[in-house]
Order: sequence, then structure tokens, then C-alpha cells
Amino acid sequence: MSEQHGGAVTLKPLGEVVGFIRNQIPAKIPEDYSVNPVLNKFACDENIRGGVIAFKNFLRLLCDCLESQGSLFARPPKNPKNAGDYPFISEISNLLVDIGCDGVLSESGDSITITNIPVFNATAGENGKITKPKIPSSAQIECLKFLTICGFVFGGIDLNAKKITVSEEFPLTVSFPGDPLLLTGLKIMAFAETELRTTRRYWNDNNFLRCDYRKLRTEEADASEILEDFLHPLSDNVRDFASALHRRFVGKGMTCVNTILSDVNFAYSYLKKTKRKLAPREIYGMSVFQLSYSLNYGYCLIVRPKNTEKYADAIEKFPEALWNFIAKGYGCDRKLRGERCRHGCQGIRIPLDEAILEIGGDIEAWLDVEVSFHTSK
Repeated sequence: MSEQHGGAVTLKPLGEVVGFIRNQIPAKIPEDYSVNPVLNKFACDENIRGGVIAFKNFLRLLCDCLESQGSLFARPPKNPKNAGDYPFISEISNLLVDIGCDGVLSESGDSITITNIPVFNATAGENGKITKPKIPSSAQIECLKFLTICGFVFGGIDLNAKKITVSEEFPLTVSFPGDPLLLTGLKIMAFAETELRTTRRYWNDNNFLRCDYRKLRTEEADASEILEDFLHPLSDNVRDFASALHRRFVGKGMTCVNTILSDVNFAYSYLKKTKRKLAPREIYGMSVFQLSYSLNYGYCLIVRPKNTEKYADAIEKFPEALWNFIAKGYGCDRKLRGERCRHGCQGIRIPLDEAILEIGGDIEAWLDVEVSFHTSK
């Protein structure tokens, strides 16, 4: 185990990590959104939209294969850096990006030819120092073998060889007989991941596996629409409660931003007048509360109250279940309670499950009082 924030990192079971990824794949993708014209060099709008749906369906199949056979490939590291640190998942994600970005889609759209896979290659720096491939030679064939389990077919290489070579002389052909339109979707989504993404891309963030089709659209996505996707794995009643919170406080003038770090957040903040436009992460830092989804804690409402001493009398009238959350407060777990880090500095964490419905009205009343102090400043 490795140390992080003063506590040992406990690796989650592979099934939980895969479930976390699966829950971020959109439940529905509209069939009529307008496509960024820059993408028409790859395909027409109809094939782009169809390809993205094929890609979404493939990601669900990928998750199924990781759950059923992933343990043969996704081996845990000796010193995990975080709870979801399975390097094989990032290797697969980045290999797919390379196939999409560096491969040439045939005119018929039923195959991709690739002569260079960057993550398979060693590189030389300006000082001449050789950097090892992002995906070790020992794992390259394993990645390709796993993708064959998911439905890919690779031509031009021997998957039983100890080492593979992909070059102009020895090109790799890629097909997906189950749904050839997937290759168009892979090409489009890989381009969006590397060229249309507005946030920095990290090796192990695996955002490519979320199928963020909104990067392809010409119109900006509304926070309410993104929130609907975010909440789709929850029960109808819990979704309704979270959606009502969103409408209530956006209606009160709060700004909602969606940020994706190791977790997924919808952060609600009151913004003061500034001379420059604030980045989403800056707005997140000013948030009063968040709707959050993380591997460690699942779906939660996270509240960062700063005025509880000003309305202590109101808190005393809340039911015990809510009062206990508020009384515990938030801040550094080690400093407040002498406990190992449980990310208590992020705020008071209340699970978004059926139990929250019993105190839902009181939570709304609590947030009403808390945010009233922000607007009165």
C-alpha cells in the first residue's frame, strides 16, 4: 500500500471500479444534436451520431468483459496510488485513443489501418535519454488479446508472438465485425478526446471511457441535461430529490458547474463580480454544496456550511438524523477527530440514497438558511 493524505490507500475490487466507470456512461444519447463541422472530415453527421452510439454500446460491452475476464489481465499494482488504480484499464483506454487518432479509417468505414501506436513505442528526449513505452512490451499483446474478447479483430500481427511490431512495413488492421460503425465512433471520440477536450488530459483519468459525446456538439450543454445523465443509476425518487435541489438553488441565483477530477461533481456556488471569467475548478472551490459521485463514497450530497453558529436554534429543530451530520462538522479528519483521512475537508457527506428522502425537506430548509447568509453578504 502507498500513503495518501496521511492514510493507506486501499484498492477497491475490480468490479467496483468497473461499476464506477459504467455508471458514467450516458444512459441515452440523443439522435438529433448538431455536430461540430470540423468532424465532417471523418464522416457525415448521421454516421457520426450513429458511430457515437455504437461506441457507447461498446463501452458497456467493455465493462462486461472487464467484470467477467478482467481479473486475468487487470492485475493490482504493488503500491496503488488511489482506490481505482488498475493500470490495465488506463492502458486499454489510451490504446483505444491511439488507434482512433493515429489509424486511417477505410473509405467503407469497416476497418482502420495503423502504422504507429505511440503508447507502444519508446521515445528519445532532447538529451537523448530513452523513455520506455507507456504500455510495457509485456502488456502490449495482453491489451490486444483483451480487445479481441471485446469483439475487435486485428490483422497483420501474431497475438501468440512474444513481441509485436507495428510500422509502415508491418501495418496493423483493425476491424469490429459486430458493428463496423463503431470504428467511426472510435475515430470521432478519440479526436474529441485529444483535440476538443478543454481540460488537461492525464494518462490515468480514463475520461475517454465516459463517452462524453457533448464535446462533439456545437451547442453548449445545459447543466440540467448533464445532471440527468449523472443521476441515471439512482432510483426515481432519489433522482427527483436531487433534481429538485438543482432547480431550487439555481433558481435562487446559484451557479452550477460540472467538474471531473478523480470524482464527478456538480458544485453550487454564489459568484461575486470579478474582472475575469472564473474556471470551473475555481467555482468548485467556492461551492456551498455539491452533488458528487466518487469511487470511495458513491453518490453523495456534500455540504460546506460556514454559518452554522448563526442559526444554531434552527439546527436544533432538525431531526436527529440530520442534526448528527451537521454536529459532526467538516474539516481535516486527523485534526478534528484524530482519524485517518476520509476526505472530511471536502464537506459534510450525506449519501444520496433512499434514506436521504426521510430528511429531504429538512435538508432543503438547512440549505435555504445557509445560502441566505451568502446572499446577504
